[in-house]
Amino acid sequence: MSTADAPKKPRETDDVPVPATLRKSLKNRHIQLIALGGAIGTGLFYGSSESIALAGPSILLAYLVGGFAIFMIVRALSEMSVEDPKAGAFSYYATRYWSKRAGFISGWNYWFNYILVSMVELSVVGKFVNYWFPAIPTWVSAAVFLVIICAANLLGVSKFGEFEFWFAIIKIVAVIAMIVGGLAVIIFALPTASGVRASFANWFTVGNGFFPNGLMGQNSDGSWTGLLMALVVVMFSFGGTELIGITAGETEDPKTTIPRATNDIIWRILVFYIGALGVIMAVVPWNTIDGKSSPFVQIFDSVGIHAAAGILNFVCLTAVMSVYNSGLYANSRMLYSLAKQGNAPAYLGKLNSRGVPVAGVLTSAAITAIAVVVVFVWPEFAFNYLMSIATIAGIINWTMIMLTEMKFRKVVAAGGAPEDSELAGLSGQEALDAIHFKLPFAKVTPWVVLAFLALVVVLMCFSTSYRIAVIAGVIWLAILFAAYQLTQAKK
Repeated sequence: MSTADAPKKPRETDDVPVPATLRKSLKNRHIQLIALGGAIGTGLFYGSSESIALAGPSILLAYLVGGFAIFMIVRALSEMSVEDPKAGAFSYYATRYWSKRAGFISGWNYWFNYILVSMVELSVVGKFVNYWFPAIPTWVSAAVFLVIICAANLLGVSKFGEFEFWFAIIKIVAVIAMIVGGLAVIIFALPTASGVRASFANWFTVGNGFFPNGLMGQNSDGSWTGLLMALVVVMFSFGGTELIGITAGETEDPKTTIPRATNDIIWRILVFYIGALGVIMAVVPWNTIDGKSSPFVQIFDSVGIHAAAGILNFVCLTAVMSVYNSGLYANSRMLYSLAKQGNAPAYLGKLNSRGVPVAGVLTSAAITAIAVVVVFVWPEFAFNYLMSIATIAGIINWTMIMLTEMKFRKVVAAGGAPEDSELAGLSGQEALDAIHFKLPFAKVTPWVVLAFLALVVVLMCFSTSYRIAVIAGVIWLAILFAAYQLTQAKK
């Protein structure tokens, strides 16, 4: 029989039945946009007003410093993902290179974090829908979008990638349009509603200059403000960038795609955060950004384009859907990974013929639905307390990524690299030098990032709204430790 007549091996797509395994169906364009979309959300469109109020134009430095820290965190995760691409990255690596306890805590912490984030995103989706259709109950909007996103995730990883690709495109176009529009106002000296001529000089001449509140200071009401306090708000706007690591196990060519997407994060932060907010504060005096509306709306309103509110409402609606889409994907893969480690019920580790962990998708969606009900019944309790845990969970997650990377290097140096890796059979400095996508200055960088994250936690203690998050974080870690010990005792 000729090679032309030989039976062909079925391709790993979501539409061809092959043995149950995760499909490597995410293409380069998917990963690039997933990485970019993860860094752009409602935190930029609406939350940036809070950070601007705290630090004024110096908020640009806060985004630069915070962005550098996030970049190094993702670089640390990507170093492991390229050598050992697996689903549920954080939890798998913590288990493989640290301990089963670390994998348990890392995995369940990340899962619960995204449950809480998804819960809040779904609870506000109704407000965006009500902008056009005020008669539709908010719970109906939440239920409809939950079902739509859940169905998309059940279709296969390539469908998830397509959804996330187009969600990201919408957000990117919105930010670029704002930047171009703002630059046009500055270049052509168009009149603005504030009466202040649009200029980058406004960073230094409006409201006590570039550092209006200094590094850190106290207001008359006892609240703290300044550049350092703004770091707390800034760091939480970067949540989601670590999703790149989760996708590694289902990426066509992780050794090429993951490094490219990771390295692009730094210029994305420069353009989409620093560039966008820099233009906004050049057109709209920073001390008039009061948080009552998005800075993105204000910049268009200032030159008479009043349709901006409706456009941004659509963009934020897609951003919310994007967050839940990513959250459900990440959570289902995390449960799959936890099950494979023996840290979650075995049924969560089963895949259907499309390579989708259906039980993980449905279980995460069901828990999120229950949590959304809690938000609608006790909104004040949900937002003041449950989201505090989600806030500190992000810090815990980033901390464990850096600690795990150090453990990973120790294992590699001891000759314990994955058998299917190019590092297999190597040890010592030779093995470390052979790492495909190295974390820059790996002996020092993790400690610098950990010190920075510790500083953020300390700064949180100075804020009334964030102080509870620190207390909740300690309690949450105690619960995870106790849960692990309980599960081990039962076994």
